[in-house]
Amino acid sequence: MEKKVLVETSARHVHLTEEQIEILFGKGAKLTHKKDLSQPGQFACEERVTVVGEKKSIPNVIVLGPARAQTQVEVSLTDARSLGVVAPIRESGNLAGSGACKLVGPCGEVEISEGVIAAKRHIHLDPATAEKFGVADKQNVFVKIETAERTTIFGDVAVRVSPNYVPAMHIDTDEANAAGVCGGEYGEILPCSKN
Repeated sequence: MEKKVLVETSARHVHLTEEQIEILFGKGAKLTHKKDLSQPGQFACEERVTVVGEKKSIPNVIVLGPARAQTQVEVSLTDARSLGVVAPIRESGNLAGSGACKLVGPCGEVEISEGVIAAKRHIHLDPATAEKFGVADKQNVFVKIETAERTTIFGDVAVRVSPNYVPAMHIDTDEANAAGVCGGEYGEILPCSKN
């Protein structure tokens, strides 16, 4: 049986707290829904911020909703080098000791002492699909992505299982470019998985 999931490129983005939304976008500001993302309840917003590092700034970085309990800035390793910030490869929410930066919005700015990461490549699966594929939450697997000229096997792909997930693999822009992913590709979970 083929164990294939849609591969989506997760470009640089920011998750903000309610308090920071008001600081950056004005008193009483709420995130403005632009479009739904593949994972239920997650959405891209109209709002944008500038991410400021030690060396450089990156303007127009998209904000994703809904608001979170802790700020998280997800960049590629190329972005991190450009910015001059430390961005350890981490799973979402694992922010202790991660990178620092400044976020600038139209109404204010926020310094964060940690929260900048390069997201670990991962697969979202619902429990039924995970069972069908023979994989478990927190397992690391290998995934083969076939493209016209850059077929690639990615290791250390974290499996995340929840009834709230829709099957999809998320990689960052560096990884997508390395594999020649343009959209619409599927990744195959290989039998040579590791825990």
